Amino acid sequence: MTGTSTHDGDGVDLVVRTSGSAHRGWIDTQEVTVERCFGIRVSPRSQWREDPKDADCPDGPPPAFAQPPEPARLPYEELRARLPRVPEGGRVDEAEVRRGIAALDLPPEIRTEVKGDGGRVGVLLYVRGDGFDAQDCLLGRVGPGSTDVRVPPRVQRMPGEGGCSVGNALDPAASPH
Repeated sequence: MTGTSTHDGDGVDLVVRTSGSAHRGWIDTQEVTVERCFGIRVSPRSQWREDPKDADCPDGPPPAFAQPPEPARLPYEELRARLPRVPEGGRVDEAEVRRGIAALDLPPEIRTEVKGDGGRVGVLLYVRGDGFDAQDCLLGRVGPGSTDVRVPPRVQRMPGEGGCSVGNALDPAASPH
């Protein structure tokens, strides 16, 4: 493999090695193993259904890669416990909400946004995604008489859908189904 990103610059070149075995024929039952390699480029300019090209097979065994690290766990219960409860007719203190989030001592990969609007405070906690899969996020809203923490539906968490936004925390979008 060469390159670092399938979506930037020249993309990534992959050599895919495949092997199979078969018998020579009906009479000759000796097994034959065949190994073939193909080159594939994945880039912003790749054509859909482009045929792979023959490639020389690399020497040695295929490389082994470590598992990617697990994404940070979003603290659903902890956030629910730290957000203030404001009585009906009371006033939400945005600074108190921010202190509650700071007390969670979140790892740096968990990003936060807090926004006050119309006597309520919205909270967004998210882990930056890959831009293609559903975003991992938590939404919180504190208002007089109501404190809520939720995870938006998966379809709203897809890139471009706006489900993982502080605006959706303040004014939840309707469920798509």
